[in-house]
Amino acid sequence: MLSLRQRALLGGIASGAVSVAIGTIAVFSIIDTRISAQFDKTLEDRHTQVVVALSTTTQNPAALGNFLYDPAYGVPFSGRYWQVTSSEGEIFASASLFDEVIAEPGNSAEGGVIWNTPGPDEELVRSAYQKITYEDGTVWGVSVAESQLQLIAERRSAQRSLLPVFALVGVIGIAGSLLLLSAIRRPLQKLQADVAQRWDSEEDLKPTDYPDEVAPLVEDLNQLLQRNRDIVSGSRRQAADLAHALKTPASILRNELMTLSQEGASTSVAQEAVDRIEAQLARSLARMRAANTAELTHSRTNLTHSIQRLAKLFSIVAEREGKELEVDCAATLWVRMDAQDIEEVIGNLLDNAFKWSRQKVILTAQYKDGDIELRVEDDGPGISEKEMREALRSGGRLDTSVAGTGLGLPIAVDLLSAYGAKLTLGSSEKLGGLESLVVLPARQVIRP
Repeated sequence: MLSLRQRALLGGIASGAVSVAIGTIAVFSIIDTRISAQFDKTLEDRHTQVVVALSTTTQNPAALGNFLYDPAYGVPFSGRYWQVTSSEGEIFASASLFDEVIAEPGNSAEGGVIWNTPGPDEELVRSAYQKITYEDGTVWGVSVAESQLQLIAERRSAQRSLLPVFALVGVIGIAGSLLLLSAIRRPLQKLQADVAQRWDSEEDLKPTDYPDEVAPLVEDLNQLLQRNRDIVSGSRRQAADLAHALKTPASILRNELMTLSQEGASTSVAQEAVDRIEAQLARSLARMRAANTAELTHSRTNLTHSIQRLAKLFSIVAEREGKELEVDCAATLWVRMDAQDIEEVIGNLLDNAFKWSRQKVILTAQYKDGDIELRVEDDGPGISEKEMREALRSGGRLDTSVAGTGLGLPIAVDLLSAYGAKLTLGSSEKLGGLESLVVLPARQVIRP
């Protein structure tokens, strides 16, 4: 379906083109009428000249050409002709006719007639004809003709001179349509920006800030925004309540197992089962939280600030274990993600890297081709491609000698997938161990 911008643009161009076309046809019609009228007026003036000249030469009509000084009358087939016919049928004509004759209307009125008729060499001419009775009693049919090629040339010349004007009018009309489109879209653009900004501030939009036609939509959006806020808040609250309700029994089970272990009972299998239950609950709740948040919120998170905060926390862990954390992060990275979700992803990646690293972990976050690439690299033993696929699978633990549930990376995958982001594993070129690459797509990136 065409957007409002495309519809307005196409509509403006279409209406402008129709208006210019109708205006062009109307003006050309007026110009053609005026040029034809001027052509006929000139033809009548030439006819009058021949009539006056003939009044002095009715007894010697062969000398009529001496009284008509237009050079075109002496050039054969020049397109301008005169002809007089006596009552006895004798014809005298201009040299331009070159032994041809101009047809005379059979039923001409006393006042004369202007008509179209074939001329010399089948040339279409416009002729003015009238029968004139002179004082000496002689009656003459007087014809003056002009080639219609001249009329057509004059029309085309006038049309060509006006075409640039109409083209300019068309361009101005299209430019006006674009300006009008921009003015019409401005309130909608403002509404779009306000909706995104006021989601987090939980402020209602003011209908009075928009045109009357948009105000009802603004009121509906206020209700929709509030309902979505309630859905997000309720979903996250339910997830938190469910987590609390499930963690309490899990904690009781853990305490009971610890008591049994102190009494000498073997509880390692049960302890591991409880760990996995808690990890699976954490994953499911994180997935639920992320899905609701990503679909319904317009959260803005300062990724740089989150990375710096996590770096401080893990630097303490690194120092305690005799390891090093190196951070290379762009100054201003903002993303459309909930802060808790993206920090949980980074935390899981760093936790996994420190478990397997020997001495060093590198965290890098930079812009690349509109996206944001976040890398976590370690100098551990690394894993094969088959093991990389297994590590991203739910509960896919590769080495049970290290504490954990194997759900850290799958949880990160779930959280990122909710926002259209992606996690891939590879080999670190810098350190030789595992590289975890997170690509946050451009639609989730906020440029400062």
